Amino acid sequence: MMTRVLTIKRVPTVVSNYQEDSNNEDNNSERALGCKRNCLGKCCLPVSKLPLYTFKIDREHPIEDGNVNVNVNSSEELPQVFFLHNLLLGQWEDRMRRGLFRYDVTNCETKVIPGKYGFIAQLNEGRHLKKRLTEFRVDQVLQPFDDSKFNFTKVGQEEVLFRFEPSNDNKSHFFPSADMASDLNSPSVIAINVSPIEYGHVLMIPRLLDYLPQRIDHKSFFSAVHMAREAADPLFRVGYNSLGAFATINHLHYQAYYLAVPLPVEKATNRRVGEEKGLSDKGVVVSELWNYPTRGLVFEGGNTIRDLSDVVASSCICLQNKNIPFNVLISDCGKRIFLFPQCFAEKQALGEVSQEILDTQVNPAVWEISGHIVLKRRKDFDDASEAYAWRLLAEVSLSEVRFQEVKDYVFEAAGLQKANVEENNINEKESLHKTPARPAAPHLPRDCSVHQ
Repeated sequence: MMTRVLTIKRVPTVVSNYQEDSNNEDNNSERALGCKRNCLGKCCLPVSKLPLYTFKIDREHPIEDGNVNVNVNSSEELPQVFFLHNLLLGQWEDRMRRGLFRYDVTNCETKVIPGKYGFIAQLNEGRHLKKRLTEFRVDQVLQPFDDSKFNFTKVGQEEVLFRFEPSNDNKSHFFPSADMASDLNSPSVIAINVSPIEYGHVLMIPRLLDYLPQRIDHKSFFSAVHMAREAADPLFRVGYNSLGAFATINHLHYQAYYLAVPLPVEKATNRRVGEEKGLSDKGVVVSELWNYPTRGLVFEGGNTIRDLSDVVASSCICLQNKNIPFNVLISDCGKRIFLFPQCFAEKQALGEVSQEILDTQVNPAVWEISGHIVLKRRKDFDDASEAYAWRLLAEVSLSEVRFQEVKDYVFEAAGLQKANVEENNINEKESLHKTPARPAAPHLPRDCSVHQ
């Protein structure tokens, strides 16, 4: 789709306290001799005793079944809020108390911008500081893993909250300390993002020691959907950025955080455009965002979690192979998944983005496209308007012609058929979906609340 080599000069943020020094390490000798700093590499991780959370795999149960039974040390059942509120957010706050973050995101001002869509603006003047110089191609969604650059094996174990693995008995368990299983050579972990966008901002790094580049596969995406499901709270979302769509590290990872208001895209109108039919009917329905500044697809339904996950993963793999950058939002406890093909970095490199938008230094990745916009300058925050948010996200969007091409690719890859509906048949029931009102998490500081 693109013919010239496009690059940007900087990685926007630092996600680990070990990131800036990573280029000076001798990686081969470190793994052979041990680095003596308790990292996540092959020298240290296999003998670690990190906490372990094992999640129940729903292979046959309906996606509507949201019950999660969690055992601590395989003996005590806890309520389904345990994973998010007691474990993930509790451990995240522990790392905050220990001073592992580069700034206190709970002190960042946040507001809902007046207007129809309720875009959310956050002022985070510290997030763009201390950028690490690099050459990062934006015209190649698939790039090989490069061990000479920063990757998550270089992270210290103190930044890890716990390992996140599938259970072998169809129940969820938590072990405060666990040996690495002899048959598990490459664990998945959940770690803090030391430059958080919001409260509880974490990274899920699948199969860490397999050195996977930033590309979606069926197995890792299934784990990401389960992460949203285990949280059992629609205010906790999981996101993914491909290379070329503002992923900053070429080592497979998903992001997630807790935000106590609905995202604008979750409230957007949509219309049904496709569904899965035939002998392999999995009950997945596909809609198109309607009257939203960025064109995107919404996947819902599915007879099981696996059905929905596989359809979306197949769609993402197709876009990767077609070299089309994209972002993914896993919403509503894994029941709704948004897919946004985008072209902002391409247009930026070609000089086709307005200077007014560039001056705000906002790189529109999954959270910005979903309507949560992190601004770096006080002036931009004070002047934030719905018109600005719309202009920014419209720059991200594919043209109508290119988006139609993407839909055709997705339908073919995922085995979908076009829905037999009128062109103007807007699905108002789905478009008026409202995130259930929930009280703030018990760990949520008062000054982290959003003021409307």
